[in-house]
Amino acid sequence: MRGEGIMAGYNTLSKEQLNEELVKLKEEYAKILESDISLDMSRGKPGEDQLNLSMGMMNVLDGNSDYKTTVGFDCRNYGLLDGIPEAKQMMADIMEVSPENVIVFGNASLNIMYDTVSRSFTHGVLGETPWCKLDKVKWLCPVPGYDRHFAITEFFGVEMINVPMNEDGPDMDMVEKLVSEDEAIKGIWCVPKYANPTGVAYSDEVVRRFAALKPAAKDFRIFWDNAYAIHHLYEDESKQEKILNILEECEKAGNPDMVYEFASTSKVSFPGSGVAAMATSKANIAFIKKQMGIQTIGYDKINQLRHVKFFKDFDGVKAHMMKHAALLRPKFDAVLSMLDKELKDAEIAAWTKPQGGYFISLDVMEGCAKKVVSMCKDAGMILTGAGATYPYGKDPKDSNIRIAPSYATPEDLVKASKILIVCTKIATIEKMLEA
Repeated sequence: MRGEGIMAGYNTLSKEQLNEELVKLKEEYAKILESDISLDMSRGKPGEDQLNLSMGMMNVLDGNSDYKTTVGFDCRNYGLLDGIPEAKQMMADIMEVSPENVIVFGNASLNIMYDTVSRSFTHGVLGETPWCKLDKVKWLCPVPGYDRHFAITEFFGVEMINVPMNEDGPDMDMVEKLVSEDEAIKGIWCVPKYANPTGVAYSDEVVRRFAALKPAAKDFRIFWDNAYAIHHLYEDESKQEKILNILEECEKAGNPDMVYEFASTSKVSFPGSGVAAMATSKANIAFIKKQMGIQTIGYDKINQLRHVKFFKDFDGVKAHMMKHAALLRPKFDAVLSMLDKELKDAEIAAWTKPQGGYFISLDVMEGCAKKVVSMCKDAGMILTGAGATYPYGKDPKDSNIRIAPSYATPEDLVKASKILIVCTKIATIEKMLEA
């Protein structure tokens, strides 16, 4: 949930009081500049302590290991284009779908999404016209959202349309209207659980409305990037977000082919060395596999086997994720407690308090985000660039800042939060004094 309203606290101060406060803050900022600080909160990377949790994976296979699957297939050889059965089961469990609906790819779900968009441009979707032959291709982008999603569609020259995010997911009135009226709209980016960067989880109503969409384009696809499906911050299940199964809901609504769901173990095991997968309808799978067979003979099955042997089963995956939660929770708490302590009474910003995922979304006064990020950089603290959470890097209000607490230590996060708070206060007061 977001913090209290914006601006009321500082708005009670006179210009004289604001100037007095500004002088104090600039003195504090000058001391920060002299401190030789170097902190990076720009990306949602697991910390070294999290990476260490999976080191046992390096030892589950050796020269004496059995490299055969439960069906007797030798993972050292060519074959099994859609992944070994055990890996399909593991990824199916993570996405809460049937293994029959899963293709296991390589190490990154972002790569799958890129390839899926690319294939749609070159060869179309289930027999429809390749997008490269169309005059215009458009895409819906819930904002604030994931910058790397937007980078893919921008790369292919797709026209991106902002859709506001509510506290239960995207503005579905807008989504329904746009997709039903415009055949050029071919897709939408979704991070349905612990969304990047807001931490929002899509409500049951939102998921059902997605499943029941009536797009003008037969080849419209929901890109359901369920990257944080098991990334809870709390062991208590009452604090863990739950969302409806989009594949099941699409099937019920008579739209079985409309969704591609993605997931990976990138932040479960090792980023760059994980296992990624897509879940979709059997018709979509058959169409995709025909094209995959041209691209590769098979992905890294030894890595798939290594993951399966390390986690053993889904209970093992869940237990592992609670170890991640125990490391991440103090980091989120460090940032959130500082924001509550230093900014709540001033009422000059609003922020999310997620139950999982990797980010905190901070909204500062309109017209201040770029300045805040720039001042933080000058002070030795790197944040995700202002505007990155919007298509084309353009936040129309210049207010949203993505905070990534995962990589730094809780102690460093207190320091980083202090810098962020001082910069936010300075930028806000200066903006107010301009009025």
